[in-house]
Amino acid sequence: MRPLCSLAPLLILAACGGGGGGAGNGSGVVVVPTPPVISPSLRGSLIGAASVVPVSINGASVNTLEPAVFKQFLDEQQKLSSNITGTPSCAVTTYTVKYHTVGSAGEDTEASTAIMVPSGGAAGECGGSRPVLLYAHGTSVLKATDMSKLSATEPRLIAAMFAAQGYIVVAPNYAGYAGSTLGYHAYLDAAQQASDMIDGLRAARLSFAAVGAKDGGRLLLTGYSQGGYVALATQRAMQTGYAGEFNVTAAAGLSGPYALSLFGDSIFGGAPSSGAAAFLPMLINAGQRANAGLYGSSAEVYEAKYAGGIDSLFPGALGIGDLVAAGKLPNDVLFAQDSLPQTAGYASAFGADHLFKTSYRDGYLADLRANPCNTSNATPLACAPTQSLRKWLVKNDLRTYVPTVPLLLCGGDSDPVVPYKNAEAAYAYFSAQGKPAGALTLLNVDTTASLGDYADTQLAFGVAKGTVRLTALLEGKSGSEADQAVRDSYHAGLVAPFCLRATRDFFGRVARP
Repeated sequence: MRPLCSLAPLLILAACGGGGGGAGNGSGVVVVPTPPVISPSLRGSLIGAASVVPVSINGASVNTLEPAVFKQFLDEQQKLSSNITGTPSCAVTTYTVKYHTVGSAGEDTEASTAIMVPSGGAAGECGGSRPVLLYAHGTSVLKATDMSKLSATEPRLIAAMFAAQGYIVVAPNYAGYAGSTLGYHAYLDAAQQASDMIDGLRAARLSFAAVGAKDGGRLLLTGYSQGGYVALATQRAMQTGYAGEFNVTAAAGLSGPYALSLFGDSIFGGAPSSGAAAFLPMLINAGQRANAGLYGSSAEVYEAKYAGGIDSLFPGALGIGDLVAAGKLPNDVLFAQDSLPQTAGYASAFGADHLFKTSYRDGYLADLRANPCNTSNATPLACAPTQSLRKWLVKNDLRTYVPTVPLLLCGGDSDPVVPYKNAEAAYAYFSAQGKPAGALTLLNVDTTASLGDYADTQLAFGVAKGTVRLTALLEGKSGSEADQAVRDSYHAGLVAPFCLRATRDFFGRVARP
């Protein structure tokens, strides 16, 4: 039997690929062109028609996965997957469609979205008017990432967890992925990512009649890791800028870096997150593309070994391991061995072969001391940083509004990739702004101390985590190695499927017809 950690998608916040085109000029200076004027009416418009995306089952090409076939497919791809997702009730057909959206500089570009359509069902739970789930995927550095390809783990999990249970799923790929000609990805650029999601939903709605989907009027938003952030950024944009166009029923953010200022300050303050050697350059590149002026040359930020071409690594054709092997990235070592401060337990992030220049980190920390943020739950962003990256993080921090819809924040409190304190900080902010407790839920799947509506998910998570550790021990690993196996699986392999299952339960409670 495969370890249970293999049952969930590679949603890790910087875990997959890299190495594509960009607008760098060879000196590490990103040249951002003046964007063309784009008509608002062009955004979300279709580029061609939706087309079905078949799935290969035992060598045969299948357009629609019937429930029994889907269950078999799930469990063949990843042992016991259907035990977590539940047995499919609906047949699922997946389509893809391209649409116009904008890049970080406001330029016209194209992106694509998956549309997963349920059908069949004996009790009518799969046909007719259905709720629409807008899903934001986790980080990938692979340009080929495509949520319409159910051969990949994350799309398959979302199809099983939601589409096979009666939701119409719209899952944009983000500009820069899945055939998009945009030479970068606007990573954690809240305005662009929300615009992209909105345009993807617009295009999907224009395609619903052609693909046999009937919108039942309930719109749910969710996403995992990067996608958790994107889901809340999208809900904020819909609430504050598009209230007449979108009527969101409920939202769920799962293991996302919502408190982006706190996230960055913690990393540079000496407690780096796993995967930061990839996702920080992605974030910095996005800010540079958005004309935030994060640097004059990448050599100001990165050690010489890595400065050249780092602005065009992501997304591309190479995974993180290949990029490390090729000397394009260090193995998650961010700072010099003697760079201070260093938080206990994070020694592996400090070493000789490091990514960031000590002078750059020192400048960040000097500004953090002079202009601290996150000093209170009610006004965490009542600060005025002058360092360019800190300014960009504050600008894109999501603690700037109060959701008017029921909201679930889910995660695990031992997450090494996106620390749980992001969820806690967002929850504390929304609570301090008067968000009613009955409309705001904070769920730690990694505890049995307080069991309530999600007790079955929390108990199952504990079993899953124990199984990962036990499997490592049975393979002859030491206790410390077994603990590391849990840590390696935690964000993507353990928390992801159980937070998604909790989200489905949450939506079932708050979004009944």
